[in-house]
Amino acid sequence: MQWYVLRVASNKEVQVKDALIQKVKKEGLTDIIGRIEVPIDRIKRIRGSKQMVQTKPKYRGYVFMEMESTEDGRVPEKAWFMIKGTSGVGDFIGTEGFPTAMRDTEVAKMLDEAEKPEAAPSIRVEFKKGDMIKIREGAFENFEGVVDSIDPERGIVKVIVSIFGRSTPLDIEYWQIEKA
Repeated sequence: MQWYVLRVASNKEVQVKDALIQKVKKEGLTDIIGRIEVPIDRIKRIRGSKQMVQTKPKYRGYVFMEMESTEDGRVPEKAWFMIKGTSGVGDFIGTEGFPTAMRDTEVAKMLDEAEKPEAAPSIRVEFKKGDMIKIREGAFENFEGVVDSIDPERGIVKVIVSIFGRSTPLDIEYWQIEKA
């Protein structure tokens, strides 16, 4: 079996995956279709000192399928009609009915991402270097400055502010600042 990429409706990746898994079992196509994966990204957001973990597909609009193709490289007819009959499914990435198999390196990367959903969520920092910001909380509340650097692992933003006419770097947690 080889891995193929199936285009699906954006934001419907997980629903399509679940529907396909059920249909494969129901119609007895486990000999043709193997695993079906949707790598998930876990993002930690901190708002007003409250932490939330959101999940979203890493590759929007795509589902990865392990499948056996026919000798001429097409999708087997039974599997094709089952897949196309699933709500939200588009087409395989490839040319005119011939899906293109993923490279081994791409498969290894995708499987590594798909099999680590319990990994620590990353922190989403909504600022970039050079952004003008205003400090919302802390000892420097209402000061304005410029983002100098970002440490996404710790959620710390280095900000350059002017204190008594001198540029001063401050390390501030990213939820304590907002765009100016």
